[in-house]
Amino acid sequence: MRDPAKSMPSLSFSEALTELTIWHCKYRTLQPVSELHALQKLKIATFPDESLSLLDGLQQLECLSILHLPKVTSLAPLGSLKSLRILEIETLPSWDVARKRTVVESLWPLSELPNLQHVSLLGVVPEDGLLDPLKNCPNLKSAKFHGFQKEEQERFFMESDVLKRHAPDFLEFINK
Repeated sequence: MRDPAKSMPSLSFSEALTELTIWHCKYRTLQPVSELHALQKLKIATFPDESLSLLDGLQQLECLSILHLPKVTSLAPLGSLKSLRILEIETLPSWDVARKRTVVESLWPLSELPNLQHVSLLGVVPEDGLLDPLKNCPNLKSAKFHGFQKEEQERFFMESDVLKRHAPDFLEFINK
C-alpha cells in the first residue's frame, strides 16, 4: 500500500533499519532518510528532491536504486558513499518511450566510489555524454546503459574489462 501523505514520517525510531523501499509515495521530500545511518539497501521510486545530498551521510549504503529523479542534476553527493557496490539510476519507462532523459552534470562523482561493482544508468546521462569517468572505478565488473550514443557504449565496453549486463538482484548480491 502506498502512503498517501505529503510528508514522510520521521524515521528516527528506526536507527537500526538496514533496508528501505519507498515506492511512488507523494512525499515532498525524503529528508528523513538521512537519519538512517545503518541503511545498507535503499530502493526509491520517484525521488522528489532536487538534490541527492540527503543520501551523502549514509556511509553503510551498499545498494542504491532510484527510479525517476526528474529534479536531480548532480550526482556529486553520491561520491561520498564509499561502501556503495550496486548503483541503479533510471528514468520512468514512459520517459523512455518519449525519449526523455534526466541530464546530470557529470559521471565523475561515481569515479570516487572504490567499491562500486555494478552500475546501471538507464535514461540518466551526463551533459557531455561520456562514460569515461567510470573507467576509474577500480572494482567495476558490470554495467548497463540506455540513452547514451551507441558508439560511446561500444567504446566504453571495448576499452574496459566491464561486462555489459544488468546489476544482480539486490538480495542475491548482498547474500553472496
